[in-house]
Amino acid sequence: MKVAFSTFIAGLLFGAGLTVSQMVNPDKVISFLDVAGNWDPSLGFVMASALTVTFVGYKFVLKKPAPFFDTKFRLPTRNDIDLPLILGAALFGIGWGLAGLCPGPALSSLSFAGVNSFIFVAAMLVSILAVRTIRSK
Repeated sequence: MKVAFSTFIAGLLFGAGLTVSQMVNPDKVISFLDVAGNWDPSLGFVMASALTVTFVGYKFVLKKPAPFFDTKFRLPTRNDIDLPLILGAALFGIGWGLAGLCPGPALSSLSFAGVNSFIFVAAMLVSILAVRTIRSK
C-alpha cells in the first residue's frame, strides 16, 4: 500500500511539474525543437533543472541501503546499445518532433481533454500493444 501511494504521489508531482513547465503544450515543445526557425529555449532550462535535481538526488539517495518503501533499489543493469534501443530512440524523437508530445506529457495533458492528446495516447497504446504482440511471437 505504501508503494502504491508513494507512486501515485510521485506521478501527481511529475504531472504537475510537466504542466507548470508547459511540457504538455505541443506548440511550446515544437518551438523548442525548431532550432532553425522560431526557437524557444525555455524548455532547455526545464530539462537542465530536471537533470541537475536528478544528478544531485541520485548522489544522496543511492547512499542509503534501500528506498523508503522497498527492500532494495531496482536500477537498470544493462548498458549495451543495440538496434532496438537505437530504433526506439529514433522513433521516440521523430514522434516527439512531429506531435510535440511524448508519453509523460501526453498522459498529463489528458486532464485538459484535448482531442489531440487523446489521439496521441490512443496511438501510443496501440503501438505498445503491437510491439508486445510482435515480440511475443
